[in-house]
Amino acid sequence: MTDQLSARAWIDQGLKTLGKQGFSALKAEPLAKAMGVSRGSFYWHFADIGAFHAAILKAWREVAAEAIIANVEAAADGENALVLLLRRVFSERLALERAVRSWAAFDAAARSAVQAIDRRRLDYVEGLIRARGVAPEKAQLRAQILYWAFLGYALSDKPLTKEQAEAVIAELVAIATLC
Repeated sequence: MTDQLSARAWIDQGLKTLGKQGFSALKAEPLAKAMGVSRGSFYWHFADIGAFHAAILKAWREVAAEAIIANVEAAADGENALVLLLRRVFSERLALERAVRSWAAFDAAARSAVQAIDRRRLDYVEGLIRARGVAPEKAQLRAQILYWAFLGYALSDKPLTKEQAEAVIAELVAIATLC
């Protein structure tokens, strides 16, 4: 590997490391060693570890919310977007989600990022529920219930079989869209 990598390569390695080893592994020296380069490459792109952490959290928001929302919107074309979203999130491995939430317990910037993504996701889910004809007040409450179900699943580290996931999704959609 060359001694000069792109900032994106560092961020990708950081996300991978975060998901596998946790936030305490997000340090220049061990990341450089894992990538086969010097720390100089890291400091070429990031002023310090705080700047790198900020870039990691920004990238997490992109992969954990914005890309998922964009994919659901693109795929929805006549299908129930809420079902598509739930199928997506209840079929993923969520090690990165758990790692960022663990990080947020110790770090104000990570906590702020988690709060922002929670708000973004909740607003999106609420909009999907409202689009199914549910009154705004009920849609807000039901979005919160669905989000708590997702968080419980994400933090449980217990994957669902395809059959279990479909049953859970059917129940969640019924709860969310009952008028």
